[in-house]
Amino acid sequence: MRDAPVPNPPGRFDEWLRQAEERHLADLTFSEVSSGLRALSSTYVQRRNRLGEGAALNGAGKRAAFALFYGPLHFLLVRAIVSALPGATAQTKTLFDLGCGTGAAGAAWASACQSPPRIIGVDRHPWALGEAARTYREFGLTGRTIQGDITTMPLPRERASILAAFALNELADGPRDALMKRLLEQAESGSPVLVIEPIAGVVARWWEPWRARVEGLGGRADEWRFRIELPPIVVKLDRAVKLDHRELTGRSLWLSRPSVRG
Repeated sequence: MRDAPVPNPPGRFDEWLRQAEERHLADLTFSEVSSGLRALSSTYVQRRNRLGEGAALNGAGKRAAFALFYGPLHFLLVRAIVSALPGATAQTKTLFDLGCGTGAAGAAWASACQSPPRIIGVDRHPWALGEAARTYREFGLTGRTIQGDITTMPLPRERASILAAFALNELADGPRDALMKRLLEQAESGSPVLVIEPIAGVVARWWEPWRARVEGLGGRADEWRFRIELPPIVVKLDRAVKLDHRELTGRSLWLSRPSVRG
């Protein structure tokens, strides 16, 4: 488990979260959002077979919880990871974000880059795409969204950084393995690829074989731990549902052109 310094979030982070809080709490009480978070957490932990049906976002309370809780957590974790990975924030023209959700993970990587790339966010859920487009605008990033299935849609032909954050573990084994194979092919042809997932037993069944493949190609696999000061709305929701995210953890697979053996 690697401990690494936590970079300060960009200046736009607080305003992005403030606007999200104002928007989502306009029609919902905090109690309704915290109830949505409990239901959302239950879906991810106990009812993963329903994720393919869109169960994670099938209610206003869940959507608000996703935006106000998991969105900022994903942003802070991804930004910390890319800041610690050698070469991850080097200049790139395009960032292709598979399963972009609210756009938080893609915005975290893009805003950490020396010269922010344009983002192409892909997701199957219309609400998520609307949130992602808003996220890109509020961080001053150039981006567009595409509604589609990440397991079947074509990957970019030109060199582009590719991110799959908290998306592959929601897929069935066959489609996931097929997509991972395509991602490694993209990496071997010069596109940096970053896969991020939580540290959990349900991930480990498919993670270990692909970790070995990535390391065999000269990439790296890491487990991360970051002690971090959370935004007030996240702290409040954390306490309401009896969770504790003062320490953020995650695991990553990173394969970029300089590390690929020819």
